[in-house]
Amino acid sequence: MNDIEDDAYEEKDGCGMDNLNKKFSSAVLREGPNNGYFDKLPYELIQLILNHLTLPDLCRLAQTCKLLSQHCCDPLQYIHLNLQPYWAKLDDTSLEFLQSRCTLVQWLNLSWTGNRGFISVAGFSRFLKVCGSELVRLELSCSHFLNETCLEVISEMCPNLQALNLSSCDKLPPQAFNHIAKLCSLKRLVLYRTKVEQTALLSILNFCSELQHLSLGSCVMIEDYDVIASMIGAKCKKLRTLDLWRCKNITENGIAELASGCPLLEELDLGWCPTLQSSTGCFTRLARQLPHLQKLFLTANRSVCDTDIEELACNCTRLQQLDILGTRMVSPASLRKLLESCKDLSLLDVSFCSQIDNRAVLELNASFPKVFIKKSFTQ
Repeated sequence: MNDIEDDAYEEKDGCGMDNLNKKFSSAVLREGPNNGYFDKLPYELIQLILNHLTLPDLCRLAQTCKLLSQHCCDPLQYIHLNLQPYWAKLDDTSLEFLQSRCTLVQWLNLSWTGNRGFISVAGFSRFLKVCGSELVRLELSCSHFLNETCLEVISEMCPNLQALNLSSCDKLPPQAFNHIAKLCSLKRLVLYRTKVEQTALLSILNFCSELQHLSLGSCVMIEDYDVIASMIGAKCKKLRTLDLWRCKNITENGIAELASGCPLLEELDLGWCPTLQSSTGCFTRLARQLPHLQKLFLTANRSVCDTDIEELACNCTRLQQLDILGTRMVSPASLRKLLESCKDLSLLDVSFCSQIDNRAVLELNASFPKVFIKKSFTQ
């Protein structure tokens, strides 16, 4: 009987301890922060989770509790900030709201923003004065609020800038581009369809010798592209991509300077350049002196001929993309030589090439199925 009573006592005592432990645990949980176990995660892990949220979601989540507000406002969440999707609503108030969070921003996309007066020069300048010191890349395509003051602020507040995109900022006055020359660390510059003038561009090329990617397509204010090409060849030895689309007056002399001065070129756009003629040997020179070429655009140049294609086949075996739209002088036989030599070729545009009919395209497709051969035509 005593043994039975002892067992019953131990069982009762055990139940009592369990209840006490449960009550104690509940009391501890009530006294601690009301975040469940979320706040026990490492800080870096929470940051990684929140990194998958969009900007509006981060702003909403910041209103839920102090812990998440701290994480959502951490400048590390805004190292890369893409505001282009919100171009229709972004204004000075938005930039002021984001200002304290963006002190470490390195990549900023404000393309399409600020039109119809939503972003003022003063608002943009205030933002960059606080957030520009760490900027490495700045995208401002089609940002029509920009003026000379804005480029001056960029040149002063963004000393580490390596990439600047001003594509289609056609309201910037020509004198504004002089400030870009102060950004000596630039590696990528896009001035497509802007009013940059020759004097300002020569200054930029002289001081920004680290340039690797340069876009000057459709810059109609440049008087002599041969002079620009000569400066590029002399100063930009590290250049890898160059866009000269619709250059109205570049000649074989400019091409010669480019080919000899920029041997690392991998991508070159000479589409719609009417002053370039194959008979001068300019395309042959390109093929022989630029062995690293991967993409070449000779769009709408009717003078491109079999000799040029065969030179590319012999010298540019790394070629991945070639556009010869509109030529009348290229035959299927030279294209076959090109396809046999350039094993990495993935896109060949022979649209409106009068010697390349549908039958020729089908035969080439059958022999080289990995290459997309684009063929558009008119009846």
